[in-house]
Amino acid sequence: MNNPAGAPEAGAREAAAPETSAVTFTALGSWPGQDPVEAQRIIRGELGSPNLPFLPSLPDRGVGSDEIGRTAALLADLPVDLQPHGWRLVDRPGKDLRRAVSALSTDLDVLADLVGAEERPASSLKVHCHGPLSLAANLHLHHGERALLDHGARRDIRDALIDGVASLLRRAAIASPGAQLTLQLDEPQIDGVLVGTIPTASGYRTLRAVPEHEAVEAWNLLAEGARKAGAAAVVLSFRTGGQVSLLERVPGVGIAVPLDGLSHSEWEALAELIEAGRTLWAGVRVPRGKPARVQDTADALLRPWRGLGLALGSLASTRLTPAGALAEEGPAHARKVLAHLNQSADALNQAIADA
Repeated sequence: MNNPAGAPEAGAREAAAPETSAVTFTALGSWPGQDPVEAQRIIRGELGSPNLPFLPSLPDRGVGSDEIGRTAALLADLPVDLQPHGWRLVDRPGKDLRRAVSALSTDLDVLADLVGAEERPASSLKVHCHGPLSLAANLHLHHGERALLDHGARRDIRDALIDGVASLLRRAAIASPGAQLTLQLDEPQIDGVLVGTIPTASGYRTLRAVPEHEAVEAWNLLAEGARKAGAAAVVLSFRTGGQVSLLERVPGVGIAVPLDGLSHSEWEALAELIEAGRTLWAGVRVPRGKPARVQDTADALLRPWRGLGLALGSLASTRLTPAGALAEEGPAHARKVLAHLNQSADALNQAIADA
């Protein structure tokens, strides 16, 4: 952790964009239901090579399986418990943290069992967690205020998460021997964090904006720690394109962002990253209640790609993802989304072949 300025390490570019010969797909991490065996069987069945299977979170299981509790369970020496207002940093671990730790351990055990029973295990695996700034926005201090308010608390959360992510990657490597590991860091609150619109615990005012350089430093340190722990790729996941330009200051890290709502300037910033060798995970919104058109999804990428003058061949390093979490969609729709992404990836690969 001696690189706060974010200077790229050797191999950082390759880590962000491992060579692929086709458009592929994955999902962002959460999955509906409460059965980790069923969930992982579906995911590993639907996301065969060259696509990217992942270790899912199952928030329907309850306390400790939500995204905040699951990530908080990774924090080295920073125990938490659950209060009516959310997860809180405390002095010693209790039953809420034990449930979160147990759920994650169960998921890793299930993964190991499934991988061990497969004739040809997948060559890759993704794990995910909340990024340091969005995590700080959702954890509370002893007096109830958000940890995001306190610079020291943000630093402690960042450092504990670095160690926790390294431990998660090592455990994932044991559960899936030989798999190329990808870390996905989710920053769903980052827009509010950086512009100062996250509400205080009381809701009567907002917290001061966190400086951009602090976010950049935290992401660089997380990425560096993840690579040292064995991650072949690190991807930052945003809900909007508002912070795309910050990735220029985080060498070797890819970006996951929903396609809908991207402005022309945000697409231009993405184009610069893509031309520099970064991986784009393109979020696709698959509506309920009516069939999604594969050509519409393909065009959502092809039109801006061509309009910005990007080489169509570079599209082959792109992964398609759902635009949001699948846990809220129900099992049937989640599988429908994966099937649509598979068909859309095939359509994009055909367009590349025909070019």
